[in-house]
Amino acid sequence: AVDESELLTVPDGWKEPPFTREDNPKGLLEESSFATLFPKYREAYLKDCWPLVQKALSEHYVKATLDLIEGSMTVATTKKTFDPYAIIRARDLIKLLARSVPFEQAVRILQDDVACDIIKIGSLVRKRDTFIKRRGRLLGPKGSTLKALELLTNCYIMVQGNTVSALGPFSGLKEVRKVVLDTMKNIHPIYNIKTLMIKRELSKDPELRSQSWERFLPKFKRKNLKKRKEPKKKNAKKEYTPFPPPQPESQVDKELASGEYFLKERQKKRKRMEEIKAKQADAVKKRQEERKKAFIPPKEKPVVKTKKASTEKKIDIESIKEKVKNAKKKKLGALPVEEVKLKMAADEKKKKKK
Repeated sequence: AVDESELLTVPDGWKEPPFTREDNPKGLLEESSFATLFPKYREAYLKDCWPLVQKALSEHYVKATLDLIEGSMTVATTKKTFDPYAIIRARDLIKLLARSVPFEQAVRILQDDVACDIIKIGSLVRKRDTFIKRRGRLLGPKGSTLKALELLTNCYIMVQGNTVSALGPFSGLKEVRKVVLDTMKNIHPIYNIKTLMIKRELSKDPELRSQSWERFLPKFKRKNLKKRKEPKKKNAKKEYTPFPPPQPESQVDKELASGEYFLKERQKKRKRMEEIKAKQADAVKKRQEERKKAFIPPKEKPVVKTKKASTEKKIDIESIKEKVKNAKKKKLGALPVEEVKLKMAADEKKKKKK
């Protein structure tokens, strides 16, 4: 007796056996072929690496041709081809090469455990500026977001123009497609990367494999912080009244009110001319005032004289007297007054004797 849950799970390290000629000894009945166009800027690269492409496909007995005039690549089966899925892999190979994936990565599609997915993102966003912004968000600063996504999904990802080409295992491709589509729907890829990191840690625990991971995964609420722009000029609504507004006065009514209606044509003309002359005089007066402004000197600021600091200092007489008294008391090598007098008298006597 074997548990049914064990039959449904794939054992660790299990690989599907490779498809050999013994599985299909008679080969294929019909020839199949696929062709794809490539852009002009890929022509030089494809021309250089095409011998390597032919060599890689010849191992699976698939013929490849490059047409530089039409700008197309064609792959087709031969009589020796025994693997029916080899032509599908060859088709994916030329598609990846057309989407700027390097040959070293694109040739991995010929392996059994590697698949590819080309996600079209050009039609998911309406505005071109918004599309470029979100595509740049998928790449991240210096390609850091894309590198993190590659490490978590074990896939090679190439963002080129309006498509995203991914190459790797099936489980990783599923996650890459989800992240790319969410990014185009204005969900930042960092949220999905955080979820993938948690799933990666949970998968290491064998006890949690059969349990639900919903309680461990973060739940991000979408916040719409963008407020509606209010107009600078707000028109206040008038109070509703059932009565219609009064009828505006016509030109005839205004002339009747001012009495101009009863004037003669000559008088009306003279009045109009006077009004025109009065307006012209006002305009000339304003123009002259503006011209005179250039000749009006600017107001000078009054010069403030700085008061010089008084150099004279008050002499303290009492402190000087005290200093003199102290100096007299001290003997600084000088003889006292009495000794000086005696010395002077002795000098005078010597002079007289001589």
